[in-house]
Amino acid sequence: MDFSYALTPFLAWLTAGSLKFIINSLKAKQLAFGQIGYGGLPSNHSAIVSSMAALIALKEGIAHPAFGVALTLAFIVILDANSLRRQVGKHAAVINKLAIAMPDHQALRERMGHTRIEIVAGILVGIAVATVVAMILN
Repeated sequence: MDFSYALTPFLAWLTAGSLKFIINSLKAKQLAFGQIGYGGLPSNHSAIVSSMAALIALKEGIAHPAFGVALTLAFIVILDANSLRRQVGKHAAVINKLAIAMPDHQALRERMGHTRIEIVAGILVGIAVATVVAMILN
């Protein structure tokens, strides 16, 4: 049985999350546990979906129908990370400013989406992980 299709997105998520933690910790000059979550470099979402599309392309070829499905899913997730989720973050920032005077206001998470650089970095991480998995398990 070929477990590479289950292993690859998990490893892409783990790799992107670890890189994000290291980068945020270096920027903050301390362990950045408080910055774990959505947003940041590289994009976990982009790494996960691109790893699957890349693995299918490497193992099955780009003419395989599964590659088309994976690529479509990757586009949806990446567009969502770049547009919709960034807008949600901007709205959260405005809501936080408006609601700061309320005594029981819990701040909304403002860092939700990704910049294009963060997305490209996530795609590169996903492709790299898929390539390594394909080389090792082939």
